[in-house]
Amino acid sequence: MAEAVKSLAELGLTAQGGREARLTGLAVDSRKVVPGCLFAALPGAAVHGAGYVGAALDRGAAAILTDRAGAEIAAPALAGSSVALVVTEDPRQALAFAAALWFGAQPETVVAVTGTNGKTSVASFTRQIWAALGLEAANIGTTGVEGAFTAASSHTTPEPITLHRLLAEMAAAGVTHAAMEASSHGLEQRRLDGVRLRAAAFTNLTQDHLDYHADLDAYFEAKLGLFTRILPEDGTAVVNFDDPLGMEVALTARGRGHRVIGVGYSDRAEMRISNQRFDATGQDLRFYWQGQVHLVRLGLIGGFQAGNVLTAAALALACGAGAEAVMAVLPRLTTVRGRMQLAATRANGAAVFVDYAHTPDAVETALKALRPHVMGRIVAVVGAGGDRDRSKRPLMGRAAAENADVVYVTDDNPRTEDPATIRAAVMQGCPEASEVGDRAEAILRAVDALGPGDALLICGKGHETGQVIGTDIYPFDDAEQASVAVAALDGKI
Repeated sequence: MAEAVKSLAELGLTAQGGREARLTGLAVDSRKVVPGCLFAALPGAAVHGAGYVGAALDRGAAAILTDRAGAEIAAPALAGSSVALVVTEDPRQALAFAAALWFGAQPETVVAVTGTNGKTSVASFTRQIWAALGLEAANIGTTGVEGAFTAASSHTTPEPITLHRLLAEMAAAGVTHAAMEASSHGLEQRRLDGVRLRAAAFTNLTQDHLDYHADLDAYFEAKLGLFTRILPEDGTAVVNFDDPLGMEVALTARGRGHRVIGVGYSDRAEMRISNQRFDATGQDLRFYWQGQVHLVRLGLIGGFQAGNVLTAAALALACGAGAEAVMAVLPRLTTVRGRMQLAATRANGAAVFVDYAHTPDAVETALKALRPHVMGRIVAVVGAGGDRDRSKRPLMGRAAAENADVVYVTDDNPRTEDPATIRAAVMQGCPEASEVGDRAEAILRAVDALGPGDALLICGKGHETGQVIGTDIYPFDDAEQASVAVAALDGKI
């Protein structure tokens, strides 16, 4: 773990005028500054952290890290102060590297996965493979920190101080292998910089987060940063060759000297899927690895899960695991909470699944993937979040209408927007759908509509256990609501 005190020089930082400081800690929140702390005053979407330099100084900050704009903003507060001022073009990256040096230890083997969809599943499957091989492993992402080390996390990719503290704590607890999700926000904000990666994966790219990124090109560039900036030259890039941008990622990775493992149905893929057969409880998978054919039974619903599993397998192989050992444990993988999760089954045999699908492509992919497993109709519950990309809302409705037989449009974290306005936008894409604002009622109605051989997919919230209305979070769990609805309708309660 971290030493009690480190100098700016030990953290790779140089203050103006060559001034040195002995530091007791790092902080990005002025309220968490303690005497002797380095306060990172970072530019934000709404305000610049430099506006809080005065508060940080009042609490005893020994050094300030910021950019040129921040230095100008903080000038009045810094006037007459002896505090060390570090000004850099990219203070976020400087903070990330400083945090890595401050906390020091990391698990011996770390991999990261980026993409619009599949990050959580790939990270979890990678951790499960390692654990099945007898390794102390954990994964970090949307569902928190899971595995041989557990912790809550409020971000898919934690900010760098939290992330590097977590990595150090994991290493101290004996974790040797870690798989983490790399969100576009996390990559853009340099949160992963300083993480020592052995391999990285790209799953896909579809429309999402355009409330944050200027356009899809900017969104892709943020994802690409995992390979252009963070994965070292001797690392391995695992790339979905079926995605339209997969070859561009592969070319970029090869240009940096990375070994590339292609995954998918493409003839160019080294880890190539050749056949799948689906049934009500999973799928049989036939694939090639380095010319050798493998047959595996997966207890996972959805054809896309095969790609997630093989991406995880490729990451494990890239980090030194033996092929025979990896292939042998794949049938033991279990679905991630909230990712095509079987939540309940009606007395008539109809199944209810919960999935985190919250983009148009994810809804389409999930519904299409469910179809081969279902003899009857597919019913879908869908919504869209408030204070997020508005352009995708009608597309969400369209994706549901085109791939499900019955659709219910409901609320999904409306946040500070009018829920009815959000539902109306979704309904533009599926005018024949039933609009039911109350999410619990929508789930109940959808479950009630299920006949023998049918299946319900509840989209959007997945693993989440709260519904965000205004600025408040109310307890709400889709899987729990589905179980309650089934129990009530089948006379079990």
